[in-house]
Amino acid sequence: MEKNLTMAYLSELFLGSEEDIAGKILVIWGQIKVSFVVPFLKVFMYINLVMSIMLFTEMIFMAIVVVSNKLFGKKPEQRYKFEPFKEDVELGSSVYPLVLVQVPMFNEREVYKLSIGAVCELSWPSDRIVIQVLDDSTDPLLKGMVEMECESWASKGRNIHYQVRDNRNGYKAGALKEGLKHRYANECEFVVIFDADFQPEPDFLTKTIPFLHHNPELALVQGRWKSVNSNDCLMTRIQEMSLNYHFKVEQEYGSLTFAFFGFNGTAGVWRMAALEEAGGWKDRTTVEDMDLAVRASLKGWKLLYIGSLMVKNELPSVLKAYRYQQHRWSCGPANLFRKMFCEILRNDRVSWWKKLYLLYSFFFVRKIIAHIVTFTLYCVVFPATVLIPEVVLPRWITVYLPSIITLINAVATPRSFYLMVFWVLFENVMSLHRTKATFIGLFETQRVNEWVVTEKHGDASKVKATTQETRYRFKIGESVLILELCVGIVLFGCASYDLAYGKYNYYIYLYLQAIAFLTMGFGYIGIQVPNS
Repeated sequence: MEKNLTMAYLSELFLGSEEDIAGKILVIWGQIKVSFVVPFLKVFMYINLVMSIMLFTEMIFMAIVVVSNKLFGKKPEQRYKFEPFKEDVELGSSVYPLVLVQVPMFNEREVYKLSIGAVCELSWPSDRIVIQVLDDSTDPLLKGMVEMECESWASKGRNIHYQVRDNRNGYKAGALKEGLKHRYANECEFVVIFDADFQPEPDFLTKTIPFLHHNPELALVQGRWKSVNSNDCLMTRIQEMSLNYHFKVEQEYGSLTFAFFGFNGTAGVWRMAALEEAGGWKDRTTVEDMDLAVRASLKGWKLLYIGSLMVKNELPSVLKAYRYQQHRWSCGPANLFRKMFCEILRNDRVSWWKKLYLLYSFFFVRKIIAHIVTFTLYCVVFPATVLIPEVVLPRWITVYLPSIITLINAVATPRSFYLMVFWVLFENVMSLHRTKATFIGLFETQRVNEWVVTEKHGDASKVKATTQETRYRFKIGESVLILELCVGIVLFGCASYDLAYGKYNYYIYLYLQAIAFLTMGFGYIGIQVPNS
C-alpha cells in the first residue's frame, strides 16, 4: 500500500543516506503526480473537452443554417421590402432621406484622401447628404492637410464639415457622439459610419438606405469588408481567412436567425431614431459598436447584414498593429459581456430565446470560449499529456474535431485552402494573446480600456518597397515577445520528449507549433517596418 504524501513521509525520505537524493526526488515527484497532477490534468482536460464540444456544435449549427439559406432561403430583398428611390417631378430630390456620413480618423496620414474621396463620390443627391470628417489627430500638420482636403471637396459642391475636438475622451465613440451634437446632424434621418481606411463604392447608399426607409423595424444595415491588401504577406492572407468566416457565417447566421449581429463599427447605416432610443454611443468598453448593437436589439430593433455588399478596407500588415487590434477585439466583448449580463437577463422586450442566443451563443461561446479553449487545449493540455502519459486525449479531440473546424473556416476562402496548416498554427499562437485579453476584459484589469488606433499604410506596394529597402536596419530586440518565446520553448521541449519517449507521434504537431510561437516571438511575421 502506497504511503500518503505527508510531511512525515517526506522527512523519512530525506533522513536516510544522501547517496540517492535523485532517486528520492523521483519518488516524491511520483507521489505528487499521482495525488495532484494527474487528477488536476484530467479535470482540466474534461473541461476543455466540454468547451470544444460547445464550440464545435455552435459552428456546425451556424454552417447548416447559412448553407440552407444559400440553397433554399431568400435574399435580403425578398425578406425585407426594397424599392429604389426615384426622383419626383414635383418633389424633386426631397424624396430622398437626409443622410449623415461620419468619417472618424486619428493621424491617418496614408489613407485620409482615399476615405474622404470615396465618401464624397457616393451617389446621392448633393442636397440630401452631409459629410462629417471627425478628426482627432494630434499632428497639427496632418490636421491642416485633412482640413485642406475637406475644403477642396467643399469647393466642388460637397456638403462636407471638418470637425475637431480639444480632447480624445471616449476615443472613436466620443468622436461619433460629439459629431451628432451639431444641429445639421440632428436634422438627418440616417447616419453612415466609415472608418478612415474604408472606401465604399458609389452605390453604397442606394443599396442600403431603401431597406431602412421601407422597413421601420430595421435599425441597421451593414455591408461586408473586402480587403485590398490581403496579398501583402502570409499574415494578411490568414486574417482574410478568419474574417471571411466571420462575415460569411457568423454575421450571416445572426442576421438570418435573430436579426442580430455584432456591428463591426464601420460600413453600416444606422437609423438615427434607433441610435437615440438605444442610448447613443457609449465609451464604457473598447467595442462601442457591439455595445450599441446589443442595446438596440434589446429595444426590439432588427439588424440586417448584406453579404453581397462589399466595402474596400485595409488589413493590418504589421504584427504590432495586428496585436493591438486583436487585444481590443478580444478584451472588449468579454468586458461588455460582464457589463450587460444582468441587463440582458432583466430585459422584457425580447424573447428568452433571443436572450439565450445573446448570452450563450454570441457572447459566451464565440467571444470567450472560442479564444480560451484554442489556447488551453492545443497549447497546454495537448503538450501536458506528453509529460503525463497517464492522461490520454481521445482521438476525436486530437484529430476529428480540429480537422472539421479547420475545414469549415477554410471553405469560406477557397483560394487559401492550401494555407490551412499555417492558419491553424497562427491562430493557436494568437489564441495566447486573445486569451490574455479575454481575461483582462472579464476581470477589468489594467489594459481593459486600452485603445490604440490600428496603423494604416494606404498603398501596400509602396510599403513593401520601403520595407525592403530598410529591412536590414530592423532591430530584433524591438519586437521580441517574451511570453510567446517562453511558450515556444516549452512546446519544443515537450516535442523533443515525445520524440524520445512518446508513442502517439504528437511531436510532429508540437514541433510545428513551437516553431510558430518562436517565429512570432521574434517578430518575424507580417511586414517588417523599422522604427524611424
